[in-house]
Amino acid sequence: MEWRMKMGDVKHHRIKTNGIWMHVAEKGDEQGPLVLLLHGFPEIWFSWRHQIDHLASHGYHVLAPDLRGYGDSDSPFHPLPTPSFHIVADLLGLLDHFNHQQAFVVGA
Repeated sequence: MEWRMKMGDVKHHRIKTNGIWMHVAEKGDEQGPLVLLLHGFPEIWFSWRHQIDHLASHGYHVLAPDLRGYGDSDSPFHPLPTPSFHIVADLLGLLDHFNHQQAFVVGA
């Protein structure tokens, strides 16, 4: 498959953050500026495959998580929509895990 060959150097992690396991796709210079790519409904990290490759090739450290309840990340335990402060806490946990104090955030 063409996308697997191109995306083969993307690392995949399951990170414990804010009480859930979150899947994260990572690529790029770990010392470079961090870019968080946040998908919309009903997407997953793969929606950013072209941007991940481009940004990483320009020196950025790129993280594209499957947000809470999507893809390979844990789903909330209740049927109500997830409040945005839970998602923010999830992302702050990612920043802590990857030892970054700040990030460029891109959402779709």
